[in-house]
Amino acid sequence: MRIAYIINSVEGGGAALPVPSITEVLRAGGAEVRIYALTRRDGRAVAPMEASGLTVTVRDGGEKDHVAAFRWLDRQIAADRPTHLWTSLTRATLLGQLIGRKRGLPVVSWQHAAYLKPANRRLLRLLQPLSRLWVGDSDAVTRLTAERLKVPAERLVQWPIFRADAAASRARPWQAGEPVRIGSLGRLHPVKGYDVLIDALARLPAHIPRPHVAIAGEGAERATLTAQAESAGVAIDLAGYTDDPRAFLAGLHVYVQPSRSEGLCVAAHEAMQAGLPVVASAVGQLPYSIADGRSGFTVPPGDAQALADALATLLAAPDRLAAMGDTARADVLDRFDPARFGAAGLAILERMRGF
Repeated sequence: MRIAYIINSVEGGGAALPVPSITEVLRAGGAEVRIYALTRRDGRAVAPMEASGLTVTVRDGGEKDHVAAFRWLDRQIAADRPTHLWTSLTRATLLGQLIGRKRGLPVVSWQHAAYLKPANRRLLRLLQPLSRLWVGDSDAVTRLTAERLKVPAERLVQWPIFRADAAASRARPWQAGEPVRIGSLGRLHPVKGYDVLIDALARLPAHIPRPHVAIAGEGAERATLTAQAESAGVAIDLAGYTDDPRAFLAGLHVYVQPSRSEGLCVAAHEAMQAGLPVVASAVGQLPYSIADGRSGFTVPPGDAQALADALATLLAAPDRLAAMGDTARADVLDRFDPARFGAAGLAILERMRGF
């Protein structure tokens, strides 16, 4: 079995960074896997992919030149002659489906996005029969794939994109007298809701000690967020992209994910793995994974006051943070156990052998 794994980009985040752990399972099951990216973006996912032994081919093109992307990908598939196509995210899926139909190759399509643009949703729903199997990366995305794309149950399975690691660095518990350190990992993009976080920080009651807040990530919203924070009188460290997210998380006491939309959200699960309580928007997988009041809190997306209230609750009793973080860690290590992760992937691979 030779799998052409087609992804939108090799950006350092989202659906690209878990590719090494995903393909490790597929290769352990006897498949040969090659990666094809339709565009580069920042290219930060290439190094970990290649370090895991993957061959990565990246197109020198943009994000909207779909005809050129189709022709490039079709040439790659014709030359390399895979037996199966595996697609990830909308653009890769639509192009992969069309090439699969042209070349007579079975297509497996992985859904990661909880939000789809209306036009993309219509196209995916129209072409969904062209994928022999659909894979949801979380409880939320699997449910939404069934509802929005009308994928029947017999062609829809779930494989969570996150594989827990009990050896990952743990955060040091808060010590009396030090400021509470709150952090987040993510692109500086409106979908991540960092404007809502700044608004929430400005709403914290005066008697609550001010936390130290840092966001590790880059993006086009840096100047806008900086101006908003200065106007609101909020101190926030836009720390830039980090190539060591585990070390960043280990330096925190609380993790916050104020996103307007998410799929599984690997970063929030990595934070739980590090032993951090998580305050997050109730989007995607997050309300499934966070036990309100036990391992963190979920709040409505875009609701700055609700986010401020949740943060204030934690900041008012920092001696409780370590125990909540322990609960978060235990929950995520159990639910996303590596053995379960591997078994789910191998079961999908076995189904693919029958295509």
